[in-house]
Amino acid sequence: FPGWGSQSSKVQIHHNTWLHFPGHNLRWILTFTLLFVHVCEIAEGIVSDTQMKSRHLHLFLPAIMGFVAATVSIVYYHNIETSNFPKLLLALFLYWIMAFVTKTIKLVRYCQDGVPFSQLRFCITGIMVILYGLLMAVEINVIRVRRYVFFMNPQKVKPPEDLQDLGVRFLQPFVNLLSKATYWWMNTLIISAHKKPVDLKAIGKLPIAMRALTNYICLKEAYEEQKKKVEDQPNRSPSIWLAMYSAFGRPILLSSTFRYLADLLGFAGPLCISGIVQGFQNTTNNTNTTEKDPSNSYLSSEEFLRNVYVLAVLLFLALILQRTFLQASYYVTTETGINLRGAL
Repeated sequence: FPGWGSQSSKVQIHHNTWLHFPGHNLRWILTFTLLFVHVCEIAEGIVSDTQMKSRHLHLFLPAIMGFVAATVSIVYYHNIETSNFPKLLLALFLYWIMAFVTKTIKLVRYCQDGVPFSQLRFCITGIMVILYGLLMAVEINVIRVRRYVFFMNPQKVKPPEDLQDLGVRFLQPFVNLLSKATYWWMNTLIISAHKKPVDLKAIGKLPIAMRALTNYICLKEAYEEQKKKVEDQPNRSPSIWLAMYSAFGRPILLSSTFRYLADLLGFAGPLCISGIVQGFQNTTNNTNTTEKDPSNSYLSSEEFLRNVYVLAVLLFLALILQRTFLQASYYVTTETGINLRGAL
């Protein structure tokens, strides 16, 4: 399907990073969250299995298959989006429906069996029902906006002006969320810079949104709005500070949010390390391990977070996420500062 879609694109541009469908960032965030929940489900199944006398593959094998399927789904979506063949998204839509229905049946069965909410398996299943429902809603929104199925007149798409310009090489605003977070799109420039010195022609032109004239017009319009607001108040003069906040406030708030999230994730390191040390101390003190009854294989969240291997994985993921948010904060701050300086 991805190969067929790449050959069926009706809009040919020189960049293969154009994002066609609405809700792109939300879809990637939901999929990453789904992958993390699948990792928790796999870990919960393995921890539960190790506490039993015999092996029970059903505790973690379906979760591994779900993790692989979620990974394939985001790769599949990326190929379909960059090739602009939205009809192939129907296969993904059907998958979300089936996953939502099966997880809902599983959650209902847990409720019928009287599984308490405090059990981790119940919480994971409930979160997955919500995630699959949100992914279904994102897919329905793509159908509603693009009108590629069930509608007589599908929406016609046109690539951004920057991507039609061969001189624009700065693709950060036009790549997928994973490439934005890791700056993967810059690999071509880095490799060429390693082979030979880079000149201005290789760097290319700035996108329209980052040019001084564009930001000047944005700041001027915000300042004119301030002038209109104080026309009836003779004792007040328009504020350039409020104009700057009106024109560039959103990226500043976004940068602050990224920094706050990075700082909050900084607490994960000491907490996980403390739990790991305490877990090893308890292991050395308690030599007798108790085995669980296979008929009652539910693991609570507290028992799950006491496992040292789980804490080690959480520490690893928290550090990666912390650095990602921190780097995103630095980038947004630097870009906004350049735009604001150019506007002034």
